[in-house]
Amino acid sequence: MMKRLLLLLASGGVLMCADLSNVRSLYVLPMSHGLDQYIANRLTNDHVFTIVTDAKLADAVLTDRVGTGLQAKLADLLQPTPAEKPAPKADDKDKAASSAGSSLAESIGQTSHPADSSSIGRSKGTIFLVDTKSRQVVWSAYDLPKDTSSKELDRIASDIVSRIKRDLNPKKK
Repeated sequence: MMKRLLLLLASGGVLMCADLSNVRSLYVLPMSHGLDQYIANRLTNDHVFTIVTDAKLADAVLTDRVGTGLQAKLADLLQPTPAEKPAPKADDKDKAASSAGSSLAESIGQTSHPADSSSIGRSKGTIFLVDTKSRQVVWSAYDLPKDTSSKELDRIASDIVSRIKRDLNPKKK
């Protein structure tokens, strides 16, 4: 009973962290028609979030798609670099050497991230802000551009940033 209570409290703490108000730094993933550049420009100019160029430094990512493609991208972006990984123990090296042959056989004929080329999870006009630790969507908005002109993409970016600012600072009653 006590273990269940602790597990519930621990998972509740994770859920509480996945909140828009906890986002300070943001990594913006590439989006259709370069919308990511317009949004990053607006977020920076309005001092809403610190835009980072290394996903490992971000509290959240901004993307126009969710699903397995996003999960694979996050796993790739957020995995520790060789310098950050702890050195393997002697028995871990033996296990890795024995399983290397089987993992190579499994990966032959497969792409590294087949979901990256899939249109599943690709949205038209929806933007998602995803917490990097919990992988929860903490904010989203839908705003379909009328066309792909610079003026329209900048208008969409302005609308999205205005919504984020409004949701970060809700009016108190």
